[in-house]
Amino acid sequence: MCAPISDGAAAVVVCNEEGLKRIGADKSRAIKLVASVVRSATNRSPERPELHCEHLAANEAYEKAGLGPQDMDVAEVHDATAMAVLMHVENLGLVGFGESGPAAERGEFSIGGRIPVNPSGGLESKGHPIGATGLAQIHELVCQLRGEAGGRQVEGARTALQENSGGILKIEEAVVAINILSKV
Repeated sequence: MCAPISDGAAAVVVCNEEGLKRIGADKSRAIKLVASVVRSATNRSPERPELHCEHLAANEAYEKAGLGPQDMDVAEVHDATAMAVLMHVENLGLVGFGESGPAAERGEFSIGGRIPVNPSGGLESKGHPIGATGLAQIHELVCQLRGEAGGRQVEGARTALQENSGGILKIEEAVVAINILSKV
């Protein structure tokens, strides 16, 4: 029920339109980063899930992007443990607090469901390379938005949500990063 820790590495090229021209990249394959938010733990009580650092970061990212959770077509979340994905979809506003279990049972987070979550299989299926996990999630979402994910493809994906977090401080992650990507 926990993702195996593994070795890994990742690199990514991030550039603006001028940079794309300079390196001779095909602009039609470009994916836009529309929001990026990093936030650290709060000092909240367990009875206040709406104050969870991830929930606050997600709301800030949605505001920056001019989008909401209902606009997301696919998501990759940090599911280092079996129950983590249920917590993350609630914190990200993809379902209400306390609604993730029934939504998962209905298949809402599966490919073909309302909001596919971790079509890559997530960390439990592929391992958890600590330093590379976040970029692996971004890579999956870029493939999804380009329509290049093969049997994992979420049809018509135009917007994507990535959540990566780590450490624990009191009752929540010590730090969380939220990124929203869109097809150009």
